[in-house]
Amino acid sequence: MKRFKVYGLGAALVDTEISVDDALLAELGVEKGLMTLVDGNRRGALLRALDGRLVEAHHASGGSAGNSVIATALFGGECYMTCCVADDADGRIYVSDLRDAGVSFSPPVKTDEPTGKCLVLVTPDAERSMSTYLGASERLSIEQLNPEALTNSEYVYIEGYLVSSETGLAAAVRAREIAQDAGIPVALSFSDPGMVELFPDQFRQIVGAGVDLVFANEAEAMSWTGTTELADAIEAMKDTAKRFVITCGEDGAVCFDGKQLHEISVHSVDALDSNGAGDMFAGAFLYAITEGQDFPTAGRFASLAAGTVVSQWGPRLAPEQYGTLRDSFFGKS
Repeated sequence: MKRFKVYGLGAALVDTEISVDDALLAELGVEKGLMTLVDGNRRGALLRALDGRLVEAHHASGGSAGNSVIATALFGGECYMTCCVADDADGRIYVSDLRDAGVSFSPPVKTDEPTGKCLVLVTPDAERSMSTYLGASERLSIEQLNPEALTNSEYVYIEGYLVSSETGLAAAVRAREIAQDAGIPVALSFSDPGMVELFPDQFRQIVGAGVDLVFANEAEAMSWTGTTELADAIEAMKDTAKRFVITCGEDGAVCFDGKQLHEISVHSVDALDSNGAGDMFAGAFLYAITEGQDFPTAGRFASLAAGTVVSQWGPRLAPEQYGTLRDSFFGKS
């Protein structure tokens, strides 16, 4: 038995979420539905343009792998997270969130850069458009890896956003190598269509000869495989991963368990905020499969969890919601 269900590796960000309309999004020059990396000057300009709206903003710790690992942990699976925060107010908030969720983690590093931040602009159709300043997360490196915790985990989960950082990419590649040498399955999230389009060579470095499990949405899967139809992307994805999940928005998801393809129905809700939906799906799915559930069951549970999180603000549920959701689906143990 391994101590940890999941060892996560990714950027640590503190989110600021603001409701905007499409006209303002266009005025700000923010590309809808994607994550765009920004420097401190661009972030400052955006915040000044949104100054009158900041009083209505929602703040929460985020980061793709962090959201997923916290979800897995709060559903009941012990986890470990390697990320990079500064010793500042945002870093302390992030570390406190990990600790409150019961997630073990690598200690903060000393850096001149502040903890990373993500400005999340949410339009009335619930789509989120993100401007990310990596800050301290850009310093994530091989040195922060904990090989002992990694090899004492049932899965290693790597966030695709790491392709944008040279040292983060090196850490992701090394984590995959350590895991595969130890026989630990590696899961990779493609994270964002823009990342797949802009950094294909870096993704290939992480994938290597192949990983065990990929999480992607439809756009990411087709971009990665160079296809224009979902059926073709599904077939081509088998060259990348032994197993995979492709989410398809309102059409649900498909998951391939290595032998058979399964269709997963969407959990229909009135969507308010799509920020964190994919992260929640991955976290819930990883929790279910590390508890011995098959792919169709894990997919249905992940769909329920993702549907629940998009029906409210923020990338996570309230702490008490995780156990309630788990028990409502699996029954109380």
